[in-house]
Amino acid sequence: MLEDKVRKAADLVKRLRKANHELEEERGRLGARLKEAEKRLDTLERQRGHSAEETRRREAADEELAGLRHEREEIRRRVARLVEVLDGLEEGPSLARE
Repeated sequence: MLEDKVRKAADLVKRLRKANHELEEERGRLGARLKEAEKRLDTLERQRGHSAEETRRREAADEELAGLRHEREEIRRRVARLVEVLDGLEEGPSLARE
């Protein structure tokens, strides 16, 4: 009876050691996979950061472009008014001469 208990205890210890060894191996594999996943995550976060920065730069460039287009239209209007004034000045003296 005592012999059976000792044998069962020894078998249990053997199984537990084997299970512990298997778990240690699995932990090692999972640790390596975790490191790889963390590296990929870091890479993706950096890319997303670059992407967000590029988006901000693109938005700023779009705003600047819109401002420049508005400014160009304003200059066109002013030039058109100046041309009208110059045309009026040229027509004025010629009318007075006639």
